[in-house]
Amino acid sequence: MIIEPGNKPYVSEISGDLISMQNIDGGYIETLSVSDTAVLVCNEEGKLNNLPPNCWFGNDIIVGTFFIVGDDNPEFCSISESDICKYTQMFSQRSF
Repeated sequence: MIIEPGNKPYVSEISGDLISMQNIDGGYIETLSVSDTAVLVCNEEGKLNNLPPNCWFGNDIIVGTFFIVGDDNPEFCSISESDICKYTQMFSQRSF
C-alpha cells in the first residue's frame, strides 16, 4: 500500500529489492512498526530534504511518500486484506 502526500492510499505490488523501495520513497529507507503484522517504510532523510508533510504518526510527522508492507520478520511480505482495510481508512482521513 502506497501513501503519497495529498492523495488517497492505493494498493500496488512492490518489488522486494532495495532499489525499488528507494524509488518509491525517494531515498534511504527507514522502517517503523505499525503493528505486529505491518511495517511503515519511509524516507530516512525526508525531513532533512524538506519533503512535503504526509501524516501524523504518533507524536511525529511522516513526510514524503511512504508505504506499508506486511511484516514476516526479517522479511517484508504482502500486506493482509484486513490491514489494507485498516490502513486505507486510517490514512485516507489525514489532513495537512
